[in-house]
Amino acid sequence: MSMAERKALCLEMVAAWNRWDLSGIIKHWSPDIVHYSEDNEVSSADMVKLMEGGLKAFPDLQLEVKSIMAEEDRVALRITVTATHQGEFMGVQPTGQRVSWHLVEELRFADGKVVEHWDVINMRPLLVRLGKLPDVPKVALEASV
Repeated sequence: MSMAERKALCLEMVAAWNRWDLSGIIKHWSPDIVHYSEDNEVSSADMVKLMEGGLKAFPDLQLEVKSIMAEEDRVALRITVTATHQGEFMGVQPTGQRVSWHLVEELRFADGKVVEHWDVINMRPLLVRLGKLPDVPKVALEASV
């Protein structure tokens, strides 16, 4: 499988997310795939539960790929997610608010399947919007660096 084919497969999985078709993502996973979220290993069963929970809380969820890069057997994507908060999330009842967050995904392929998956999620914009974190002005953030 070429780097271009791996990138195309990743974009196909993003398109499946945007159709709310989890099976369209999972079919590209190797049976022995290993997931890491924020460097913590997550079972496939738990990853599917997280995905299903995300779609329950944000049923109109849409991913926008901001960049995609491939090297050897890996593909990395930088993504912005937008959605409407329509279901309970982290103890917050539905607000109807439009929200967004950002993530980076890295996928390693073998024999045409995803065998390792890493994600790092910046949920700060979402948590601020839902009132779970204070909104710190950009100036204050820059001053703390």
